[in-house]
Amino acid sequence: MTKLAYLQCPTGISGDMCLGAVVSLGVPLEYLTEKLNCLGIEHEYQLRAELVHRNGQQATKVYVDLINVNHHDDHDHSQHHARHLPEIEQMILKAGLPSRAEAWSLAVFRQLAVAEGAVHGVAPEKVHFHEVGAVDAIVDIVGTCLGLDWLGIESNHKGLPLLYCSPLPTGGGTVRAAHGQMAVPVPAVLKLWEMRACPVYSNGIEREMVTPTGAAIATTLAVDFSSPPPMTVKQVGLGAGSIHLPIPNILRLWLGEATNLTNLTDKLTVGFTDKSATKSVAKDTSPTLESISVLETQIDDLSPQAIGYVFEALFAAGALDVFTQSVGMKKSRPGILLTVICHPENLHNCEAVLFRETTTLGIRHSTQERTILQREIQQVETEYGVVRLKVAWTGQANDKVIANVQPEYEDCAELARKQNVAWREIQRLALQNWYTQKIKFHS
Repeated sequence: MTKLAYLQCPTGISGDMCLGAVVSLGVPLEYLTEKLNCLGIEHEYQLRAELVHRNGQQATKVYVDLINVNHHDDHDHSQHHARHLPEIEQMILKAGLPSRAEAWSLAVFRQLAVAEGAVHGVAPEKVHFHEVGAVDAIVDIVGTCLGLDWLGIESNHKGLPLLYCSPLPTGGGTVRAAHGQMAVPVPAVLKLWEMRACPVYSNGIEREMVTPTGAAIATTLAVDFSSPPPMTVKQVGLGAGSIHLPIPNILRLWLGEATNLTNLTDKLTVGFTDKSATKSVAKDTSPTLESISVLETQIDDLSPQAIGYVFEALFAAGALDVFTQSVGMKKSRPGILLTVICHPENLHNCEAVLFRETTTLGIRHSTQERTILQREIQQVETEYGVVRLKVAWTGQANDKVIANVQPEYEDCAELARKQNVAWREIQRLALQNWYTQKIKFHS
């Protein structure tokens, strides 16, 4: 079976979170230290790990303690030796690392240097900045590549690990970096996203979600940013972030074996800096897993006449589903629980509709996952006109097993009104004709 991995990043990604995730999966700290010391930095750092809790969930936190350095945070390296890209490349090439770990580490640093160079207007080789040259960034990047290699994740024909990644949250606010106070996402992260055409969204948390090191690892090594590929999950590594957030600040690295994938390593052709990656095989399979945002609010002082308009406005703002439930509220008042489901990138638009069109004073939102069937819209001719149908399936796109066929309500209703025929009759004919065409096609 083909061994692959998936990075699930509900609170983003950083170098130390990646390192924590691979250590959580069993990569020995002693092995990482032995290999990292071959870089010639053994007198500049110490590596340690411990189990910590984030919102009640346990995860592995890896610390890179710099020796004789007053180290305040991930971005303050002003008192430590900064290195140029060529120096780091020579360190890696002379270290005698496993061949895959060496190639991946060089690619990540090159990607980061290209991004920083574009931001500052200099050639990658001339970039003189702390984030790439700092020892903890070297340890995070090379250590993560060593860990992925140790775990035995397969490579495709381009040499990339079969590593997938979820879309990344943008974060917000500001952060103090070597070049001063910066808006989040910081310029290097934005440039890395642009270079890879990376899908992003806002999860509503105004903190730094993705660091330059984490962005460089993900945009260089991940073959695709998507829902998880079809896989049998064997183990999950949990890497803890440094800050406490409203949701557990944990990077989850799923390790597993591919299922229903044929010649996977031949089909994935994305390069280290390719902007036009081919579609993941996972996009042609069903069911798939995706992240969604759920908004909830209770209302007891809004006219029922307004609810229908709120529904329409929410769907126009990108809601996937909207529904209400009757609830009993404080002071024994009857009310409704209004729930909205949307993709994370539409959370703020839907939230704005709720504040604008209802009397609510507060909205709860959470990030959840849902399994969905792949589907497409097909058309069928009936004696009364054309009806569209939504067809959903399981399995691979070239070997589908139809799971559900449903005529579009509006098409059936429109024909029923025009032809003065029962709606149920239009729906029956649409289904009958669709299945008849399917049988003829396969016979």
